[in-house]
Amino acid sequence: MTISYFVYKLLPPRPTFPGDMSAEESAIMHQHAGYWGGLLTQGRVVVFGPVADPAGVWGLAVVEAQSVHDVRALGAEDPAVKSGMTTFDVYPMPVATARPWRP
Repeated sequence: MTISYFVYKLLPPRPTFPGDMSAEESAIMHQHAGYWGGLLTQGRVVVFGPVADPAGVWGLAVVEAQSVHDVRALGAEDPAVKSGMTTFDVYPMPVATARPWRP
């Protein structure tokens, strides 16, 4: 089984997000964080969190998977995506070097 690394980029609903999140959006983002936290605990995700890009905050996860299709399937189940609030892109990392996982 070959494992590869992929970047999952969560695209916000607007450039001012999350600074102007509604209560409903906040609840969805809590579900989103729980979802990715579970994947992290399972060892499927290396790291995840918001990126403080000056052009606008977006979400990042580095995912270990066999294929881009596997990562797209994870993204499709992301509560922020399922709600229709956000979208995502997936980028393969053709040459990735990672440190060994440490429990």
